[in-house]
Amino acid sequence: MKTLRYFFLLVDIGFIVYWAITALGLIPPQYLYSDYTNPILVHWNWSFFPLDILISATGLSSIVLYSRQNRRWRNIALISLVLTSVSGLQAVSYWTLAGETDLTWWIPNLFLLVYPLFFIPRLVKEN
Repeated sequence: MKTLRYFFLLVDIGFIVYWAITALGLIPPQYLYSDYTNPILVHWNWSFFPLDILISATGLSSIVLYSRQNRRWRNIALISLVLTSVSGLQAVSYWTLAGETDLTWWIPNLFLLVYPLFFIPRLVKEN
């Protein structure tokens, strides 16, 4: 959990900040993905909100459980990691199908897809 905690803090707080910035419309236009104002894409983007907030809730909860020496932290962390990878996969799948190649959106989503894969096997093995 020593290393994983930093990833959870980065990702989980990052999701909360991203959604706050998105809700307030603070992302500069040059950083928006193409066709950002298309209502279908707006709905697609917001469809990630419940998933991303659940990821944040489980990731941050696992940190709290770990600090209280509650063994359930592993299960909650595992849920968070799997959901994080799924979130990244869904976005990367969309960008692939759409032919979108903007690295500003690809890099963070590839990170979300891949980083959990380094921690999941260890958590499964320890359970």
